[in-house]
Amino acid sequence: MNAPVSGGGAAGAVDRAIERIGRAASWLTLAIAALMAVNVLLRYAFSIGSVWSQELEWHLLAPLALVGMTYALNQGEHVRVDVLYAHYPARGQAAVDLLAALLAVAMSVLVIRYSIPYVQQSYAIDEISADPGGLKYRWALKALIPLGFALFALQAASQGVAALRRLRG
Repeated sequence: MNAPVSGGGAAGAVDRAIERIGRAASWLTLAIAALMAVNVLLRYAFSIGSVWSQELEWHLLAPLALVGMTYALNQGEHVRVDVLYAHYPARGQAAVDLLAALLAVAMSVLVIRYSIPYVQQSYAIDEISADPGGLKYRWALKALIPLGFALFALQAASQGVAALRRLRG
């Protein structure tokens, strides 16, 4: 079930941008699968392993998950109790969507607020992998947390605008 289109203006621009970002990020799935296959082949067929390539798997998975949750919200594929929701009248559905959007924005703001010092600390100490041969710039991966939740908050706000429009008729 696709999410209601919020129409034009800023909310519509956010929806379209998130859709493009989500489709582009979906290619990370192919990259992760290929990388995992190569890692398994090298490890079991040739007894060759590398810490950086194994770490790269989750370095690619993190942005995929962060963008994926936003894309799922954009496409209306997020978790919701549809068994109940489907029986609500249109205004009831809009009210539930508005409440969910407000809660999602609030939760995102909290995650952003508390993750920024975490990223700043990682950057200040120039955090790297604890494993020899691991990836550097751990702060860059951690910086995706507030960025991913900012994207999520924008999409949730767009969904809230759409729900408010439906409530108003």
